[in-house]
Amino acid sequence: MNIPTDLKYSKDHEWVRVVEPGQVTVGITDYAQRQLGDVVYVEQPSKGDRFDQFEPFGSVESVKSVSELYLPLAGTVVAVNEELSSEPEMINTDPYGDGWIIQIKLSEAKQLDELLAAAQYKDFVSSEDS
Repeated sequence: MNIPTDLKYSKDHEWVRVVEPGQVTVGITDYAQRQLGDVVYVEQPSKGDRFDQFEPFGSVESVKSVSELYLPLAGTVVAVNEELSSEPEMINTDPYGDGWIIQIKLSEAKQLDELLAAAQYKDFVSSEDS
């Protein structure tokens, strides 16, 4: 399982990458996409939508199930990965790269400190699997 060390993670299996101060990219983890199986559809919010921390912001549909996405940080959507509408499988093939879901402008940057580091996320996933 791939868990890049330069990202932050939520217990809902979303990852966060700081793009610039106050702005982050959000996607789902390699672990999450493996649990889902082949992704066939991604429901995304619209640019300008605002969400509170841990609020649902969309969903991912796979051949196995539909899973809600929870925003790990409060903020306003500044970009959505529009390629996912025609190529949702990018979440499976490149969850930390081309498979990103949204970018947000943070409401409270200090919330980043509440997320898990890579080692903590790895321990969390290991405990979920046992």
